[in-house]
Amino acid sequence: MATTPIARRTTAAALVLTAGLALTACGNPSDSATTEVAAASGDTVTLNLSPDQNRVTTTKVDSIAARVPEEIRKRGTLEIADSSGSAAPLTFHATDNKTVIGVEPDLAHLVADVLGLEPRINTVSWENVFVGLDSAKYDVGFSNITVTEERKEKYDFATYREDNLGFEAKKGSGLRIDGPEDVAGRTVAVGSGTNQEKLLVEWSKENEKAGREPVDIKYYQNDSDTYLALQSGRIDLYLGPNPTAAYHAATTGKTEVVGTYSGAGATLQGLIAATTKKDSGLAEPLADALDEVIRNGTYAKVLQRWGLSDEAVTTSRINPPGLPRTNK
Repeated sequence: MATTPIARRTTAAALVLTAGLALTACGNPSDSATTEVAAASGDTVTLNLSPDQNRVTTTKVDSIAARVPEEIRKRGTLEIADSSGSAAPLTFHATDNKTVIGVEPDLAHLVADVLGLEPRINTVSWENVFVGLDSAKYDVGFSNITVTEERKEKYDFATYREDNLGFEAKKGSGLRIDGPEDVAGRTVAVGSGTNQEKLLVEWSKENEKAGREPVDIKYYQNDSDTYLALQSGRIDLYLGPNPTAAYHAATTGKTEVVGTYSGAGATLQGLIAATTKKDSGLAEPLADALDEVIRNGTYAKVLQRWGLSDEAVTTSRINPPGLPRTNK
């Protein structure tokens, strides 16, 4: 498939992050309370990996807080679902191996500030983020969730970051991934139930229709198993969020990002969003809260402190077009 203008623009922007995210301090995030990386802007960013996060904060906005559903206002807490794991710099554990840190919990805390609610981060498996939203156990998911047309049937979205995916390979692989033909016959790991999986499945189908070999898609229980398979040569590639792939490549020196792609496919820029149960009444105040932190500058501070300024959006959109059902 030819690379479209959207795909080319996304690839170029994301590769700046990948090329610039170079480790200049410790080689393992657990070895030190800080690590330094170079962000897309070229600036060096010192990431705080300690449990003492000193998070960016903001003030309550009464007019926005008043629009939060009454049940949540009376409870006084915002129950936030965030998938567990070691997905730095999105969501991961601090050096105490207990405190959840990263850009996702930071943004969730900011939004809770505006809404005048106490943020409660609930770390669960990826699938249980959605199970918990369905049952109303959790109010909102802040877990690098991509807007997709299929998900919009059950959930409402308030966007807050661009979504770019990264193909990670063993360092020195010589691979370059720009489209479906580049993964034909390759063994590629991906997370089950993710939009990365959907993209990969569509690419595999497209390869078969074109007379090329399908993708040999593999699934692993956790990141450590995936990276072990990558290093041993059992898989050729791992497709995941580009910030995570870039961070892992930089901090380990064992892998490299060999291609990036928009999380919504070839013709649409993917978007990450706060996710709520359909018609819960929370999406609108969430979007207003996100617009407030974008306006007052605290949003930019959070993205900058994690080296993700290039994924900023200028406004929060409710239920925008997402990854199509068939990614052609």
